[in-house]
Amino acid sequence: MKFKEMPYERVDLKEKKVQFEELMKEFANAKSGEAQFEVHKKYYKLSGEIDTMITIAKIRHDIDTADEFYEAEQNYYDEIEPEIIEMNVMYAQQMYESPYRTYLEEKIGTVAFKNIELHIKSFDKKLIPLKQEENMLTTAYDKLIAGAEIDWEGEILNLSLLRKFLIHKDREVRHKAYAKFSAFFEANGEELDSIYDQLVKNRTKQAKELGYDNFVELGYYRVMRICYGKDKVENFRKQVKEYFVPFAEKLHEQRKKRLGIEKLSCKDENVYFANGNPFPIGTPEEIMNCAQSMYGELSKETKEFFDFMSDHELFDVLGRKKKRAGGYMTYLPDYGSPFIFANFNGTSGDINVITHECGHAFQGYLSGKDSIREHADITMETAEIHSMSMEFFTEPWMDKFFGDRTEDYLSMHLEEAATFIPYGCMVDEFQHIVYENPEMTPIERHIAWKQLEKEYRPHIDYMGFSYFEKGGFWQRQPHIYDDPFYYIDYCIAQICAFQFKIRMDENYQEAWNSYLKLCTLSASDFFTNMLKEVGLDSPFEDGCVKRIVEKLETSYINLS
Repeated sequence: MKFKEMPYERVDLKEKKVQFEELMKEFANAKSGEAQFEVHKKYYKLSGEIDTMITIAKIRHDIDTADEFYEAEQNYYDEIEPEIIEMNVMYAQQMYESPYRTYLEEKIGTVAFKNIELHIKSFDKKLIPLKQEENMLTTAYDKLIAGAEIDWEGEILNLSLLRKFLIHKDREVRHKAYAKFSAFFEANGEELDSIYDQLVKNRTKQAKELGYDNFVELGYYRVMRICYGKDKVENFRKQVKEYFVPFAEKLHEQRKKRLGIEKLSCKDENVYFANGNPFPIGTPEEIMNCAQSMYGELSKETKEFFDFMSDHELFDVLGRKKKRAGGYMTYLPDYGSPFIFANFNGTSGDINVITHECGHAFQGYLSGKDSIREHADITMETAEIHSMSMEFFTEPWMDKFFGDRTEDYLSMHLEEAATFIPYGCMVDEFQHIVYENPEMTPIERHIAWKQLEKEYRPHIDYMGFSYFEKGGFWQRQPHIYDDPFYYIDYCIAQICAFQFKIRMDENYQEAWNSYLKLCTLSASDFFTNMLKEVGLDSPFEDGCVKRIVEKLETSYINLS
């Protein structure tokens, strides 16, 4: 069924509560593990129906944040989501305490029960009012960003549509665009500070209610960190500071020479060539047709996936006014359908959508075929390996999108991926600082960000853009508001994706088979175990980051 044809009906909370209560009674009265598992299949159906309706409403709200009907639906789900979480946690706790747990664990896996444990540790009914407030605050941030109206020579642009001018080949155009970009955040800085301050206090209160010292421990439970903790993440960031930051600074120095400028400014941050970054050729429709051809040639599995996505119109990728910023892949359980949301803006980022987001969607399509739904509950560092690695596996087809500038794109993509890692780690450390010191004032948070930029991105220069110069740049990063402690997963995954890149250049088919295996494993095992099973080194191991940097320096990037 095409997405536009999918019927929508508001989830009736009272009705679903009754259905959950009946399901739990049936589960409790079951006299064997086999009988309980049959009840569990009914849980799949019930939870799938709920998730599907909520997801349809979210997508349609994000497509047009000014749509009054779906805005009301999103507000409704912001309010009732904590109660739905409560129902799921109550049911999960019943499974966790089942006398037939051994049988159930054999059926759905030990990872699923570890996830249940973290769900139990991260939720209590008394949190519902706080969770409702948290949802409203994140929605307020998303709407504020989506509602940006930038006057560009008589045309009103949002932040997504402004991006092509932020990376324009003409430095004066970039300066003008960056001034408008910065002015938006300065004009809304007080509200952005207020929303985040309320979020920090809210999440801290949730943690205290559950008996934790601060939100960090609760935050880790919420992002389902099941085989590593704060210490390993901290050690990973330490390795990035030691090896990746100097490497990234060399890349920025090389970029400065390539651009022919004496000093890099923030307005040069995402520009790689003096004649401008490579832009995709063709209309959005032609790009999507090329993508279908690419995935048709890559493998029989990717052909089946992309044909399914196209036939059912499971993309909304054109940038429009009032459309939520950013991009994502989500999943509609009742239809076994991934959905890709994005904002095409005429830049190379459009191609990243059909590689990165399709990496997510491809894995989601595969895991949707697994009858054990818990196997689809992948943690984010695993999910981002699927997406970031697909960016590399599709490189042989980039000439379809960039023509005679294909080599420029491949060079730019590798540099972008490498220089991202210090930034991503900086976002993570910032969040640790904030949530370990929840009484910090907004000004103190800005100062903390500014200090971290000196450590992770010493080349950055905001001269002339006062709001960012004072440490306000982090407010353009939605993950900091919406998904605390998620961002480090990109960095962990990028290290793994680089390993696939190195392997594919040595033996493409062997690397692809390994990647396909990782996708099909989904969440059937713990993250670090799956890495070993497909032949990848853990980013947490001492020496892994160093080896990646050495390989990149010698094999891929000319630093002479």
